[in-house]
Amino acid sequence: MPRILGISGSLRRGSYNTALLNAAVPLVEVGTELEIASIRSIPLYDGDVEASEGLPQAVQDLKARVIASDGLLLVTPEYNNGIPGVFKNAIDWMSRPSADIAKVFGNRPVAVIGASPGPFGTLLSQTSWLPTLRTLGTRPWFGGRLLVSRAGHVFNESGELVDEAVRNQLREFLRGFAHFVQSTGLPQR
Repeated sequence: MPRILGISGSLRRGSYNTALLNAAVPLVEVGTELEIASIRSIPLYDGDVEASEGLPQAVQDLKARVIASDGLLLVTPEYNNGIPGVFKNAIDWMSRPSADIAKVFGNRPVAVIGASPGPFGTLLSQTSWLPTLRTLGTRPWFGGRLLVSRAGHVFNESGELVDEAVRNQLREFLRGFAHFVQSTGLPQR
């Protein structure tokens, strides 16, 4: 059974990306598990803190969850046509020490989706993730793309996904990614 860890790159309580990730959980196929992780308690990266105190507990915990997963689903907002700083910061922390990069990210299947109130979804943010994912040695899935645009019409005030077409697209995306994760060979636990 593939175990996928989903991380929303937004800290906002009413985040469309967190809502998209929450909507994904019940849509995965039977036999696939989608867990949700948060970056909320990850502090800003500071090399002096790392040198004097080591990795913060929140970073250690998130790294352990990524390592225990078979695949990683990044649910990314788009800020100023790029990757949100808080999300990139969390990934940067998890790449420390650099000797851990292969253990945390190496050959790990990764997919990127996102939602935006604008008309282009998170096209530029998703594209901006590619150099980072390549540098970390992940195995990005290119078999599907999910760019949720005009998210204010896709989710209701409670953050529930109300657009049936987007629900079906999300279900198909998750199915394809789970099959990709499964085909890469699940790690021995």
